[in-house]
Formats: sequence, structure tokens, C-alpha cells
Amino acid sequence: MHSSLEIQHPERCRPTTSTVSEIEEVIPDDSDRTTLLNGSYGLSSPEPVRRRVPGKLPADGGPRRVSRQQSFGREIGHAAAETYLITGLSFKLLRYLGVGYRWITKLLALTCYAMLLMPGFLQVAYSYFFSSQVRRSVVYGDQPRNRLDLYLPSNNDGMKPVVVFVTGGAWIIGYKAWGSLLGMQLAERDIIVACVDYRNFPQGTISDMVTDVSQGISFVCNNISAFGGDPNRIYLMGQSAGAHIAACALLEQATKESKGESISWRVNQIKAYFGLSGGYNLYNLVDHFHNRGLYRSIFLSIMEGEESFEKFSPEVRLKDPIVRKAASLLPPIMLFHGSSDYSIPADASKTFTEALQAAGAKAELILYTGKTHTDLFLQDPLRGGKDELFDDIVSVIHGEDNDALTKDSLAPPRKRLVPELLLKLAREVSPF
Repeated sequence: MHSSLEIQHPERCRPTTSTVSEIEEVIPDDSDRTTLLNGSYGLSSPEPVRRRVPGKLPADGGPRRVSRQQSFGREIGHAAAETYLITGLSFKLLRYLGVGYRWITKLLALTCYAMLLMPGFLQVAYSYFFSSQVRRSVVYGDQPRNRLDLYLPSNNDGMKPVVVFVTGGAWIIGYKAWGSLLGMQLAERDIIVACVDYRNFPQGTISDMVTDVSQGISFVCNNISAFGGDPNRIYLMGQSAGAHIAACALLEQATKESKGESISWRVNQIKAYFGLSGGYNLYNLVDHFHNRGLYRSIFLSIMEGEESFEKFSPEVRLKDPIVRKAASLLPPIMLFHGSSDYSIPADASKTFTEALQAAGAKAELILYTGKTHTDLFLQDPLRGGKDELFDDIVSVIHGEDNDALTKDSLAPPRKRLVPELLLKLAREVSPF
């Protein structure tokens, strides 16, 4: 097991006394979304967090404002809305990628892959829509898709560590619900997870994605104590394209901070950054992606042209003296990658680790032998039992909490969600 990361952050925001047991999402009669705006840290325009204590009846002893039947109806309506959104994203993807032979074969492979893993997906989807521990579509900004999902532990004994998670999806089909399995499994270990949604291409380009994610991070830093999260123990994590976007947001924030620019969150509020299967140098990825079906013309459109490659390549930006100086503000960085990842080669994490270390940042690379792009994020978690990546992440988050580490050592094996045969077949047909 890898050693825990230790760092002092005296300027982090103070936790409030609110816990999960005191908070219930406040929903107007015609809405199923919780709207909370930044404010508790004092770095952006404040607006109070609205609260309602669960289980309280009106003074006259009458029924609660929202009946069980109405609540169930809202869940069904929300599920339908989510399905409509995902369907729309799929058609947008096809419209931009065209219907050439390469994409037809990839679409067929993706369909087979999803069908093989469907037993697990259905179980996760049921929990996502109906679990009382999931707060869906909390609003963090005023742009389309400025929403995040919160996965809350079942107990409320004290403030919990928090992971802000940015999902992947080739900058085109990313969606906050893709992090639901990770969110639920970390919540079982008393860790709150905030899965941040963001505008995807063609709804937005890379600068919009980085702006959205940075605003989502700001929201969590300033408001997570209202949900029982410890604002002194916030971790940032991204997977695949999400790892790239999160790294861009983190480095941009450090650069702004070093220049004395106005900010709504501070880099030292992040205890560590976890990058899973990410790519951090666009110059090295454009041809690789083109050969795998994400054509150069589309990739250039997403990244706002080749002239923007340097701006959105964290590895390259570290060569700039100004950015290099800002690197000293970065939190400890851990990059995770599978050695058999063909979607984004493991060298992408290796060279970024070297660039970070050369700039004076604390960075570590952990490679998982024989693991593919989807093994680490999908197949292994669906398999249940022991998961090396999951254990590595939890050990860092709980590294300074001996009681939590003891509980982790006694935790039962995670439930298997998909039979082994289907997992092996899915690995063979995976288009990733």
C-alpha cells in the first residue's frame, strides 16, 4: 500500500456545524432540483443555503408537503428526463462523427459492450434514481448542465472527506451519472462524492468545460459543509477526458492565484489531485485519437484549434516560467494508469508526472499491470471484491484518520454486480 500524503493547509475554509442529518434538499413545488449558490467561504457572491430538517411535520400535525406518491412520481419524471438527455447526447455524437465504417463498427462494439454489462448498469441505475443517499442535479452555476450529483454516506457521525469527481467521455459524451458507481462505493466508506457535470462538445468547447468544472469545484469548496462534508478534506479526481479537464482547471487556478487575480476558490483547499487514465499533452494525443476514430477535425474543434493546444496541455504549460512558478501551489498529485490502456497510453501520465516533478510539484505515478482504459473504472468495480485502485484512493483519503483505516480493514468485500464471463466478454469487445 502506498504511503499517505501529508500536507498542511492553514488557509482552508472552516467547516460549519451542519451535518447530513440536518439537511434535506429544498425543492419548490414545481422543481426537483436543489439550488445552492456559493457563499460560505466569502470568495464569491453569497446567497444563503436553504435548508429543511427531514422528518418534521407541519405544526398542525398534517401530512408532509410532498407525499410518498408525489415523490415517486418525481423520481420517474427525473429518470425520463435523464434518459432523454442521454439519447440526445448520443444523436449529437453521431451527427458530428458521421456514419463512416469506423464509427459504425465502434457503435456496434459499444452496444455489445453495454449489453454485456447491463446487469450491473441496471443495479447502479436503480440506486442512482431511488437511493435516499443520492442528491441529483444540485445547481452550481447558470450555464446549461451546471449541475452536480452528491453521494452521501448513510451515517452522519461527523464531517466527511469529499471527492470532487469529473467524469470522462471524450469531451463529447461526458455525463455526471457516469460517476455513480464510484460515488456509491466511496460513500460506503464514509466519503462524500460530488460528480460534476459540464458542457460537452458541441454545446461547448474546452474553455467552457474548464470554466464549468472550476465553478463546480468552487461550489463544493464553499458549500459542502451544508451536506456534512469537511471543507478541510476535499480531493479532486478526474477520469480520462475528465482528468484532463480537471488538471487544466487546477493549473489555471494556481496560475491565477500566483498572479493575484480574483478567485472564488483556492488551490490549497484541495488536499490532493487524483488523475485516472488521463491525457495531459494535446500535441501527443491528436494523431493517436485520429487513428482511433476521434478525427483530427473534430478534435481541433473541441480544443479550439491547434493554436490552443499549449493553453490546454498542462504538461506543456509547465514549461512557461510563470506557470512553473505557480506549480509550487499545487497539491500532491497522484496519477493512475493501466499499462494496457490503448485509448490513452500510459506514457501520457508518465511524461506529465515527470514534468510536474521537474517543476517542483509533488507527483507520483501508479501503474496497474495489464489494466485497460475501462478495467480500472468499470470492469474492476463491477467485479466486486478487492480493487487495487479503489484501495489506493481510499488509503490516501483516510491516511490521517486511524479510525477510518481500521473500519476500511474490516469492511466486507464489495458486491459483485456482473458475472465474470460477461466481464471477460465485455473486455474483448470494448471499443475503448
